[in-house]
Amino acid sequence: MAPKLVYPPIPTFQPIPPIIPRLKIIPITHNIVSFTHSLIPTTVFGDSSSGFRHTRVAEQSSGLVGAADKEIEDYRTTEQLKSDLYQALQGINRGIFGVQSAKKSEIEGLVALLESQNPTSEPTSNLNKVGGSWRLVYSTITILGSKRTKLGLRDFVVLGDFYQTIDADKGKAVNEIKFSVRGLNLLNGQLTIESSFNIASKSRVNISYENSAITPEQLMNLFRRNHELLLKIFNPEGWLEISYVDDTMKIGRDDKGNIFILERTEKT
Repeated sequence: MAPKLVYPPIPTFQPIPPIIPRLKIIPITHNIVSFTHSLIPTTVFGDSSSGFRHTRVAEQSSGLVGAADKEIEDYRTTEQLKSDLYQALQGINRGIFGVQSAKKSEIEGLVALLESQNPTSEPTSNLNKVGGSWRLVYSTITILGSKRTKLGLRDFVVLGDFYQTIDADKGKAVNEIKFSVRGLNLLNGQLTIESSFNIASKSRVNISYENSAITPEQLMNLFRRNHELLLKIFNPEGWLEISYVDDTMKIGRDDKGNIFILERTEKT
């Protein structure tokens, strides 16, 4: 009988699964603007005299991951910003009788951009730029409702220019509010408020009220009852932060939350 050949069993091979590296998925929490901004230098483009700056304004935004900072790029020059600001101020009578919220937000946004480009970092150390004569072009001080009626500003009294004269050497400031009165042959007058100031910081001054008067005397007698109301509205007592000043424009913020924009004038 022929011998029976016995073959060893053929082993069964199990396929080995490929080794796939585990990737850690990192959620993206920053928007594209924030990422691309890190690749762009935040310095002044060109020389400072051109006023061409790269300005960043931070805003808050909400997304799927939660609130995150959003940065808006603004490449307008200082002169372009000032031009846009003057355009926004057209037809609002210096804001004295109120401004619609959208317009107010536009103005305050332009003010903030200008303040970020302030060419005078220490205004109180450069009082030659702060001193002189200025004319008010915008203020958040408003006269509304019963105050406007009581002061005759609806039909009887017409407001003119608001001037400010700063004597830096003496630490004195004079505010003049021009007006005319209908029914009195358009008699012209002015409210004058005199104050003194002292330096509190590199950009802030403390202001003290000294005295005030309405001229001519005829109008003082007419408005004597409203003199106290006028002082409550226009009294500058407190502190003022000079947030922007150059050769032609000055911006300030006071302790009451008001904003003032003034332009240099040749008035003496």
